[in-house]
Amino acid sequence: MTSSMAELQNRLWEVADQLRANSELTSAEYKTPVLGLVFLRFVDHRFTQVEDELNQDTPTGRGPRPMTKDDYKSRGVLYLPETSRYKHLLELPEGSDIGHAVGQAMSAIEDENQELRGVLPQDYSKLDSRTLSTLLRIFSEIPLSVEGDLFGKIYEYFLGNFAITEGQRGGEFFTPTSLVRLIVEIIEPFK
Repeated sequence: MTSSMAELQNRLWEVADQLRANSELTSAEYKTPVLGLVFLRFVDHRFTQVEDELNQDTPTGRGPRPMTKDDYKSRGVLYLPETSRYKHLLELPEGSDIGHAVGQAMSAIEDENQELRGVLPQDYSKLDSRTLSTLLRIFSEIPLSVEGDLFGKIYEYFLGNFAITEGQRGGEFFTPTSLVRLIVEIIEPFK
């Protein structure tokens, strides 16, 4: 991992953890909405990339045709309605109920992508609008030009740090990727 990646992960974690400390929520209560925002930032980035590709693929002279959900799904991305777009959430006016808006955004993603039904966090009312606004703004600064699975690495880093802060309870734990790779090499599975 490059030092810039480590610096980015540390910076994002410090901000998220500082906001958690000021929200009076436990790590277990704070983890799900924060990881949900990381997920939203990632799927929005992928959606925007495919949207740009689809717009370039339309024949010139006839004007762009309206894109459908199937156009996006055929490219392997989740369809995002306008109210679920990261930019829409960032541009909400001051004083808006951002927790409600983010919850509605997650619900709309599930409505458009049935495979996610019941999976995404939707109770963002635990976090005040100021905290959510700060998290949205900080996560919007994640550089999108980095090669590789940047969001996967950030997500994994957050999972590991949340696991450390929560401690092991009720059999819940996080296994680091390096340990998973070692176990796989030791047992040498054939399938």
